[in-house]
Amino acid sequence: MIRPSTWRTPALFLREWFGRPATVGALCPSSPHLARRVATAVPAGEGLVIELAGGTGAVTQALLDQGVARERLVVIERSPAFVRHLQMRFPGVAIVHGDAARLARLLPSDARVDAIVSCLPLRSLPQRDVIAIVDQWHQLLGIQGVMIQFTYDLRPPGPNAIGHTGLVTSGTSLVWANLPPARIVIASRRP
Repeated sequence: MIRPSTWRTPALFLREWFGRPATVGALCPSSPHLARRVATAVPAGEGLVIELAGGTGAVTQALLDQGVARERLVVIERSPAFVRHLQMRFPGVAIVHGDAARLARLLPSDARVDAIVSCLPLRSLPQRDVIAIVDQWHQLLGIQGVMIQFTYDLRPPGPNAIGHTGLVTSGTSLVWANLPPARIVIASRRP
């Protein structure tokens, strides 16, 4: 049986996209292929896994399927409609209504962060917002932590593709089975 929260997902996504295309960033939710590839980049550990822009939950589901424990996962989402949807779809997962540019304020002060999974449309956000968001990543990521971002810019990234001198690209791959195709960029703190 298909759960109502699952079959309403495309309509919810389109409604949010038409209302705020620059903050949603894509016309379609992430494909299962993209979501799985993103999830496989998350390291094992005991620290938090932060997902930014949970949307309809494609990546959230892949993270759980990959073995990320519900108590390790924190999903940050700005859209109240997506927050309600995620809370219904993923009971027991911390779904936080908030802004990624203020991420440190949304987490416990002693939180250890192993991974930040960003589904944010960084290329369509104002530059000042991107700088604030990436500064939060650098502030919160543990020494061995990773940042995973997907983008629809398929060009090979440079060593500082994330735009912060404290984060360095450590891996990248293309996912063609997504609409549109996407590039996954993995970055870590500079040694």
